[in-house]
Amino acid sequence: MSSISSTAAIFTPLSSLRRALFPSGQKPHFPHLSNTRFCRFGVKCSYADISIKEVSDSMIDVVADVKTERVVVLGGSGFVGSAICKVAVSKGIEVISLSRSGRPSYSGSWVDQVTWMTGDVFYANWDEVLAGATAVVSTLGGFGSEEQMQRINGEANVVAVTAAKDFGIPKFILISVHDYNLPPFLLSSGYFTGKRKAESEVLSKFPNSGVVLRPGFIYGKRRVDGFEIPLDLIGEPVEKFLSAAENFIKPLSSLPASDLLLAPPVSVDDVAFAVINGLKDDDFFGIFTIEQIKEAAAKVRV
Repeated sequence: MSSISSTAAIFTPLSSLRRALFPSGQKPHFPHLSNTRFCRFGVKCSYADISIKEVSDSMIDVVADVKTERVVVLGGSGFVGSAICKVAVSKGIEVISLSRSGRPSYSGSWVDQVTWMTGDVFYANWDEVLAGATAVVSTLGGFGSEEQMQRINGEANVVAVTAAKDFGIPKFILISVHDYNLPPFLLSSGYFTGKRKAESEVLSKFPNSGVVLRPGFIYGKRRVDGFEIPLDLIGEPVEKFLSAAENFIKPLSSLPASDLLLAPPVSVDDVAFAVINGLKDDDFFGIFTIEQIKEAAAKVRV
C-alpha cells in the first residue's frame, strides 16, 4: 500500500498552550480518529489514522498517516484491465484486481504491486473486495450466445454497480463500447443491450460521478494463452490514417454502420489513461466518446 506520512511539530510551551486553550483548567482531550472513509487533511485521501502524543513538556508531535486512492479493477488480469492496473500503479494508486483467472502468468515490476484476487462477481465477498476502496473500474464484457452476452456484459456489471453503491464507493467507471452508428436492429444483440443496461445502471446510481467510456476497436499487445498478439500493428496505422483523412471521411459518418470502417481505433494505453483521469478528476463523469477518451488520456499522459 502506498502511503504518505507527514509530521508537524509545534514548538510552544505546553503550559502556555494549555492556559490559552483551556482557561478554566480542564484537561485537554484528543480523540483518536481511525479508519474514517474520507477526510480533508490537505490532500484527497481514502482514510487517515491520526495520533497525537506528548513527547515532552515543551513539544507536541502530530503524526498523520494518510492513505492514497485505492481502486478495484474488475477483470484486471485481462487485456484492458491489466493496462489499467499497470498505469494506475505507475501513478501511485493502490490497485486490487478481481477476476476469475486471478494473478496473470506473465511477470513485470508492476504485477507485484497489484493485489490479485480470484473470484466471480456473482459470488464475490464484496466486504473483502471493496474494503477501503475509493473507486471501482469494470472491464467486464465478452462475446458468446445471447444469454452469455446478456449475463457478462449486462448482469455482471449491474451486480458490481449495485455492490459498489451499497458499499458507499463514490465513483464507478465502466468500459463500454462505441455504437458504430449501427441501425437499431443490429444494436438489439445481447452484446450491445447488455452494455447499455450496464451504462444505465452506472449513470442512475452514480449520476454525478459515474463514468462510461465508449471506445471502438482497442489495440495494443494482447496476451492470449501465453502468446502475444500485436494488435497495434493493425490499429495504430489505421488510427493515423483515419486521423489524417478526417476532413475527407467526415461527410460519410452519417451513413448507417459507417463507423464499422471509419471509427478510429483507440490504444489500450489511452483507455487506461482516460480511466486515471476519471479517478483523479471529480468533474469527469458521464458518457465519453472515442475522441473524448483520447482527450482525457492526453491530460494525464505525462
